[in-house]
This record gives sequence, structure tokens and C-alpha cells, in this order.
Amino acid sequence: MKAISVSHFGGPEVLTLQEVPDPRHPEAGEVLIRVKAAGVNPYDTYMRSGTYGARNPTLPFVPGSDAAGVVESTGAGVDLKPGDRVYTTGTLTGAYAELTLCDRTQVHALPPRVSYAQGASVYVPYATAYRALFQLSSARPGETVLIHGASGGVGLAATQFASAAGMRIIGTAGSEEGLDAIRREGAQAAVNHRTADYQQQILDLTKGTGVDVLLEMLANVNLGNDLKLLARRGRIVVIGSRGNVEINPREIMLREASIFGVYLWGLLPGEAAEIHAAIQAGLHSQTLRPVVAAEIPLASAPDAHRRVMEPGAHGKIILIMERNSTG
Repeated sequence: MKAISVSHFGGPEVLTLQEVPDPRHPEAGEVLIRVKAAGVNPYDTYMRSGTYGARNPTLPFVPGSDAAGVVESTGAGVDLKPGDRVYTTGTLTGAYAELTLCDRTQVHALPPRVSYAQGASVYVPYATAYRALFQLSSARPGETVLIHGASGGVGLAATQFASAAGMRIIGTAGSEEGLDAIRREGAQAAVNHRTADYQQQILDLTKGTGVDVLLEMLANVNLGNDLKLLARRGRIVVIGSRGNVEINPREIMLREASIFGVYLWGLLPGEAAEIHAAIQAGLHSQTLRPVVAAEIPLASAPDAHRRVMEPGAHGKIILIMERNSTG
């Protein structure tokens, strides 16, 4: 099969398209999937570069956790059959490949109205968004949520979840296209974070009281100022950071604020089951509608890794297997 293989850590250029052996036949409780589409996440770039700490994979490896496709074959005791449409929430052998082996717990039914490209957009963005909003910050209907970088994959997922739950949403983006995307997905207000006074605009939208919950995608740049945008007992959830940051703890004390960090790989089984149930319900009801920004060939994975880290995102970047239809 064709797959993207990483034989040494480095920049996007280390992602090379190769002919590699097919995964082994699935054992009991395992599923082999013919991949139609694979999602590209920022954390994929950290693994590729070897900067993801304890989560760095053993070389060589095939990147990716989010895929969508059809069941190719199954091991004993699996309640799926060849041809079933599915999406993954992790894999055993990597998603950037024509075939991927998964544990049954990593495979979920893909509703008929959801395309393969959308299915590959589900897990990391929507699980992260749900974890941040409901399991960590305990966001409630009627509260005001500020989503920094709301036009990206996680941001749009969080906007859809928060809108369906009856929250007031303020989203930020760095382009008119991104601001339009935020409004389409349910934000009541969209603010360009490239403007000099964007923080004051946010405070004005809350009549000076601040926001109840803030989802932060770039904490090393924004966290110090984020604290000044919080209401009393406000909560910040750090979803992304690319370095260190200096903050004034007095801002936390004055508001009796809380700061959480998301780490999907530490989920307890019950927390994961809750997330998957919420995602499945949202996909079936169409309150969750994955937004695909670009579908590009598997061979262009290096370009995808460059683009996923650039500002101005407005949806998910998807790798398409050239021999397959996205459906």
C-alpha cells in the first residue's frame, strides 16, 4: 500500500510517500480500514518534528489518528462487516495510509449524510472541543464563551457545540473569510484578533463584565491578556501553545479564575465514552457539521503540514487517497 512514512524527525520534508507492507490481518477485537480520507492536526506536526515529549512515536512511523473509510476486514468478535462506512478516533498503524489497523474501540459508524472528508475531520477537533467546553470548564447554557482562533478545526467544532448548548459565542479570527465562517456556525459576534483594539472590543461586547469561558489555541501569545478578559470565576482552557508565556497571577486571584489544559491522550474510559456519544448524536442530528477547508492528495502531506500551522485557517485540511473517492 501507499503511505506517508517518517524515518527521522524534522520538518515537513521528512514526510515521504512510500510503498510499504499492508498492515497485518486484524486479530480478535481489531478492524482493518481502507482509508478514503485522513485528517491533518497540529499535533501531527509536533510528532513529526519530535517535539511532542512522551508522545513522540518510535521511528519509523505513519502519522495520523483521524481517518474515514470503509471496513476492509475484521478480527473475531467485531460487530462490523466489510463495506461499513466508519471514522476513527485513533489507529494502531497510522492514518496517512491506504489501509490502517484499529482497535474496535477506535472505530465508529459514519452517518450516511457525512462525507469521508468530514468523517476524517471529526475526532481530534470535536473531542477536544467537547472536553474543553463540558468536561473541563463546565460551560453552561446562557454563559458567554470566547473562542480564540474560532475559524480553525477545533474552533469551529467548539462553536457548533456551544451554539447547540445555548451559549453566547464570541469568536476571533484573522481574516474576513474566517470571520464569516465563525458567524455561519453560530457565533453571535466575530472579532478580528489582528486589530489593535480587539481586546477592548470583546470587553465592550460583554458590557465590561468579561467572558465566562475562554478557549485558547495559542497560549504562549495570548494567555497573559486572556486573564484580563475573564468575568469573575471565569475559566480558561488552554488547547494549544507553542512556547512559554509570562502571566500575572494577581489577575487570576482577583477573579478567582481557573486555568485548565487539554490532553486528549489522558482520557478515562468513561470520559471517552461520553465524548463519543455526544459526537455521534451531533453528527446524526446535524448540529455538528465538520467544515473541510481543503482536500489535497496524500503525496502533498508536507504541504498540508505547512498549511495547518499557518494563521488564517477556516476549517480542516484533509488528505485524500488518490485511488479512492471521498464519497
